Amino acid sequence: MAIYVVMQPPAGDKAEDASFVRDSFTWLGFLVAPLWLAWHRMWIEAALTFLVMAILSVAGERLGLEGAGSLLSLLVSLYVGFDGQGLRIASLRRRGWREWGVVEAGNLADAETRHALEAGGESEEQPALPRIVPDASQARPPQTGMALGLTHTPGRP
Repeated sequence: MAIYVVMQPPAGDKAEDASFVRDSFTWLGFLVAPLWLAWHRMWIEAALTFLVMAILSVAGERLGLEGAGSLLSLLVSLYVGFDGQGLRIASLRRRGWREWGVVEAGNLADAETRHALEAGGESEEQPALPRIVPDASQARPPQTGMALGLTHTPGRP
């Protein structure tokens, strides 16, 4: 059984809008790391990965350590292979997506079905959240005068 992290988009709570990220090693992320990152719209990560791999290869060639440069580039690819899905989840969070939960299923279709069944059991109407920021129309008018004694009052030293 595989574990899928279900990410909900910023606008809309429909089950079909969710993105399922499998928590596992990604072979394409290992084999072609910068392209895999770019495919998932992680532009900064893709550019940094390409840059680091290029610098390591060139440095290894210039220093006469071609094998060391290749091995270090392999380490970058291994990192993307092992932690690529975590990078993908972090990228979605930065874009405003929120984590709905985790679904355990044999494949993606089963995970989508389980999510639809579990999300369908929740109430469609969510209770109103309490206001943290007060409404400006209910605010009291600004007070004039001295505040915390930090202003100079004429006639006082």
